[in-house]
Amino acid sequence: LVRGLDYYNLTVFEWITEELGAQGTIAGGGRYDPLIERMGGKSAPACGWAMGMERVLELMKVSGSLPEPQAQCDVFVLHQGGETLTAAMIIAERLRSAGIDAILFCPPDGQSASFKSQMKKADASGAAYAVIIGPDELAKNEAQLKDLRASGEQKAVALDSVVEAVIDAIVGATE
Repeated sequence: LVRGLDYYNLTVFEWITEELGAQGTIAGGGRYDPLIERMGGKSAPACGWAMGMERVLELMKVSGSLPEPQAQCDVFVLHQGGETLTAAMIIAERLRSAGIDAILFCPPDGQSASFKSQMKKADASGAAYAVIIGPDELAKNEAQLKDLRASGEQKAVALDSVVEAVIDAIVGATE
């Protein structure tokens, strides 16, 4: 076994898997007793190793042992900027005050983003629900509450009842 470094002596090791093909070396190392002395220090026995984290993660992925990603929040709040942003900020704060983890979508530099792109972000966040506030909803003093995981159901909810509707949905989902 050759590790490619001439300072190893006695024991040399590698952890190799066949699951990753040509990139199968996960970790390797060995003893390098004379190394410290070669670098001007006192002679001392030494052993070390290195592991490729990307390869470990790839091996975990291939073997199906990566844990499922955890949700970043319970609710993802979407809006279309302007007055809908103000309403969304109020809703997000009310949700947080009620102990519900909420992410308020805020595009960079005050830019707006389509609901489609925001829904992709909401889905990627792992949130169970989305609260959607667009100009039409705001004109009716309501928001849309969408189940992102179980049923996909979407319903209109009065703005002042969003927190209660989210709590009811969460409680209903756990029963």
